[in-house]
Amino acid sequence: MNSCDKAATICDKAQYGEATLIEKIKLRFHLLICKTCATHSQKNTKLTSLCQKANLRVLSDQEKSKIKQELQNKL
Repeated sequence: MNSCDKAATICDKAQYGEATLIEKIKLRFHLLICKTCATHSQKNTKLTSLCQKANLRVLSDQEKSKIKQELQNKL
C-alpha cells in the first residue's frame, strides 16, 4: 500500500462489498501501520451502520416532480 488515498478508496469499497480479497488484505496491513487511516475506517464503519439503521430512502422522480409543482404553485 503506497498511500493513504488508496487505503481510503479501498476502505470505501470494502464498506459496500466491492473490494477484492487482495485489496482487503492490503487495507488491513495499512491499517495496522497507519493510525490515521484506522480511525477513518472506524468512523466510516460507524457511519455506514447508522445510515443502514436509519432506513434512508430517496424520493422517486414522481415525488420530486410533485414537490416542485407544489412549490411553484405557492410562488
